[in-house]
Amino acid sequence: MDDFSRRSFLQASTLTATPVATGMNVLVIMFDQWRFDCLGANGNGLIWTPHLDRLAARSARFTNTFVQAPVCVPSRISYFTGRYPHCHKNRVNYTPYRGAEPLLQALLQKAGYKTGSVGKLHYWPGTNAHAKSTGFDFVQLDDGIPRTDQFSDYVAWRRRNDPQAQLVHYNETEKGKGNPFRAKIDRQYTPTAWTGMETRRMLREMAAGAAPFFLFSSFFKPHAPYTVPAPFDAMYNDVEIPLPRQVDMDYIRSLPAPVQRMILRFKPEYQTDRTLLQWMWRSYYAGVTMLDEEVGLILDELEKTGKAGNTAVLALSDHGDQMLEHGLFGKNVFFEDSVRVPMLMRVPGRMEGGVRTELVESIDVMPTILELCGVAVPESVQGRSLLRASAREMVFCENIMPEVITNGGTGYPWVPGKGIDGIRHPDAKMVRTGRWKLNYYPGNGGELYDLENDPGEWRNLYRSEPGRVADLKGALLDWLATADENDQIAKHWEI
Repeated sequence: MDDFSRRSFLQASTLTATPVATGMNVLVIMFDQWRFDCLGANGNGLIWTPHLDRLAARSARFTNTFVQAPVCVPSRISYFTGRYPHCHKNRVNYTPYRGAEPLLQALLQKAGYKTGSVGKLHYWPGTNAHAKSTGFDFVQLDDGIPRTDQFSDYVAWRRRNDPQAQLVHYNETEKGKGNPFRAKIDRQYTPTAWTGMETRRMLREMAAGAAPFFLFSSFFKPHAPYTVPAPFDAMYNDVEIPLPRQVDMDYIRSLPAPVQRMILRFKPEYQTDRTLLQWMWRSYYAGVTMLDEEVGLILDELEKTGKAGNTAVLALSDHGDQMLEHGLFGKNVFFEDSVRVPMLMRVPGRMEGGVRTELVESIDVMPTILELCGVAVPESVQGRSLLRASAREMVFCENIMPEVITNGGTGYPWVPGKGIDGIRHPDAKMVRTGRWKLNYYPGNGGELYDLENDPGEWRNLYRSEPGRVADLKGALLDWLATADENDQIAKHWEI
């Protein structure tokens, strides 16, 4: 059976549902814009992540996990539906979930699980009531950006409790304190501390009940801005972190037009001062270390409940962060720093620990959790359960460029038939094997990288390897033609 067939998941969908009273509990901890290389267990000897490393030591540590979209909402919906973005249709941020595909939490809720969400859920509309309508029994929201503060349970809590609630928690910094990104807000009132506190509270309450539980704990950090409170702000003051290679306009002009527009949008940052960039990296590391401490507290709380032996714990990310690699902050591109993410799965008695190097897609998380919980996997799911070995030969990713070129603004209106800001076909696709990666931008060329000999993705072989490009374009065509076949064909025949 070739890699393009999506029939393999039907084997998982025939699982017999077990009584929910014996179902395994599930705790998913998600970070936002967490790079694969920013974890001690993944080989970073500079970053301090003792609690995540402790979790990794008892987990299956997946070293080749790729998201289906390098932007928040499409990626998160793929995690929760087990489907590719062009199938579930949430292609850009702040687009309403259409409800055509069953969501993970709704399936578990229907099977008798108690379900909860804390922190950044990122559905639209971003209200508590809407989140509950998607299958969550208990919800505490904070999406982490000003436009959603009106819906934020964290913001309301902070107004009631923080003596300095007038401070803007996103980016107000203290000057003359060494790290220019030292936050004015006290640590205990940060979104990170609140998300950890609410996660532990909800975990206690759900674990005390008779029903099995599914808890999604989602932190906004280490997403920019890079503000970080004391004492974490000073943890890396004396550490020299290797910085990305500096790029110039000659390099930027060598990239396909959509990628050029990404790098040069607004006020281009590819020439960011190197001293300031060092502080950004130190603060990013500090944000991860602060998250690590919260993970330790959550794991300790889980142990106190007595449910750790029957609770699967997953730690993962919705995408990575360029951190000025290739001249760009943020994500939205197909470089490894954006699409390859850490993923840890500790599953007592059901999944062996150790390093797993096979190619994995983020859509594999949903069917894995459903199988753990004894709940049948819908036939529409395109992922594969990781409880059995995966035989993927390649992984796929996709992104619509208008949203990331405009950053959600209105400066470059979309014109049907003409595209946006000169980009006629902004829907880009990626296919990656163990060695090769093709990024294809219809009408704007592409990128081909030999990851074995060029892991940094600096030598674009798109024009010099036409045969390889043709083969990988064929793989993209087969994927687009077959990904949705189970949903589109069999169940709709009448005679």
